Amino acid sequence: MSQSGRVRPARRRVATAAVLLLGTVLVLGGCSAQQRDDWSRLALPEPATEETPLIGDLWIGAWIAAFAVGVLVWGLIIWAVIAYRRRSDELPKQTRFNIPIEFLYTVAPLFIIVPLFWYTADHQEQITELSDDPDVTIGVIGQQWSWTFNYMDEEAHDVGTINDRPTLFLPVGQTVRFDLMSPDVIHSFWIPAFYMKMDVIPGHPNAFQVTPDREGSYVGRCAELCGAYHQSMLFNVEVVSEQEYQDHIDGLREAGQDTIIEPPIRGAYDDEVLDDVNTGGDHE
Repeated sequence: MSQSGRVRPARRRVATAAVLLLGTVLVLGGCSAQQRDDWSRLALPEPATEETPLIGDLWIGAWIAAFAVGVLVWGLIIWAVIAYRRRSDELPKQTRFNIPIEFLYTVAPLFIIVPLFWYTADHQEQITELSDDPDVTIGVIGQQWSWTFNYMDEEAHDVGTINDRPTLFLPVGQTVRFDLMSPDVIHSFWIPAFYMKMDVIPGHPNAFQVTPDREGSYVGRCAELCGAYHQSMLFNVEVVSEQEYQDHIDGLREAGQDTIIEPPIRGAYDDEVLDDVNTGGDHE
């Protein structure tokens, strides 16, 4: 206690910090195992492919770097506020430059940018690497405003419309290559649980591959604003066993969807065009 009967400011700050720390511990301790697992991924969904650690580690590393920079910057701000707070009406000593400080804020960003750039370039090279002989090849056509999936190895297809969301079936444990193309505008093929998305660009085919390692139902969407009904470019993803995958392919064939669809000249498939496609008519 000071002579005025007040708690000293230093003690007050320590007490406040202790209360905040205790509150944080209690909040985290009350979380379920699933919630703590979600926190450990920093908002990423539960991973569903063998390649997700590459992107997940890069995501976590970027957050750690951001937190470190934040702590440093806020620490310097708080230190400057306390150390150089106004104590009198006397004008502080004026300086034109400070070599150590200028050297610090010139060099410090390099220690942040260089590691982030190196890890990003290294992981990007691994993520976009393509094998010569994938187990499954899916031809993906993004059209305004839905998706067409060609099962290239099976000679089968599934065409979606605005009113009929398509479902992509993938066999678990097998390497899947996605060949992406668009007949109209730029789309972006994104399955959040795969931690991977790639632009679908007219006249510029793109490709990437993943190996789904967990069976389940997932969602996919277009991540590029592509027109009036962009919000309708949703699709479902089912990662299933090899037998269930083959059963789905057989079902497509029995439904007459036993061809490979070429991209239309421009625009979406409507119901009339879809009928022509499935009956072998002219769909251009």
